[in-house]
This record gives sequence, C-alpha cells and structure tokens, in this order.
Amino acid sequence: MLEFKIKRFDALSSAEVYAVLQLRSTVFVVEQNCVYQDIDGKDQKALHVLGESEGKLVAYARLFAPGDYFDQASIGRVVVHPDFRDRKWGHDLMTESILAITQYFSAENIEISAQQYLQKFYESHGFVQTSEMYLEDDIPHIRMQR
Repeated sequence: MLEFKIKRFDALSSAEVYAVLQLRSTVFVVEQNCVYQDIDGKDQKALHVLGESEGKLVAYARLFAPGDYFDQASIGRVVVHPDFRDRKWGHDLMTESILAITQYFSAENIEISAQQYLQKFYESHGFVQTSEMYLEDDIPHIRMQR
C-alpha cells in the first residue's frame, strides 16, 4: 500500500529532503544516465508529493502553482523507484498529484514537460500532447496539457 504526504518545502524534514534527492538521483541521473542539474532552485516553490511504502519513499512528484513554473499549474519530477514500478504506483501518484493541484491551487488546467516515451501513461490521466518533440537534457520530451 502506498501512503501519500503532501508538504511544502519548508515542512520537509532533512531526512525527507535527503530521500527525495536520493530517489530523483537514482532514476533521473543514474538509471537514465543523464548528467543534469536536478537541484534547480525550484524545490522551494513546489508542493511535494511523497509516496511511501513501509516508511520508505518510493514515489514522488513536485507540483507548482500557476505562474511558478509554467503559466498553468504543473507537475514535474514524477518518479517511482525502479524496484516498485511493477505495482503501477505511478498511476496512484498522478491521481494524487492532480487532486492536490485542484485542492491546493484551485487550478484545473495542468501543463507538463513529459518524457516522450511516457506519452501513453500521461494520456491515461487526461493529458494531450501540445508540442512537437524537443530535447531536454538530451532526452526526448513533449509538452502536454490536461
């Protein structure tokens, strides 16, 4: 079972910040073999969605109010630990993230910069492609909106 916590940056404990950065590094830097600046100065503005199983962070996303990243509210750094992907918790994470955008930001329109290979995953959550493919950190991405 996945349990969610939603916190602003200043409410995260040092252990939670460490776990978030470790999970993002495990997937976005090591697994995807992509050297990029993950610590981008935007975490302080974000609302953080932490998905835990048995006390371990296994899923995560960060949310932005309209105007803090894109013109519309947005979801980014969507990640599930590789050891837990077979449980399809990415879908639970997206459902929780979309709900949190509505609750915390009173926003209905959401824009994301999605890795292109995940297009069908995001479409299953109501997102539609709004741009041609572009490279972000040498990884094919597309803009999508819901």
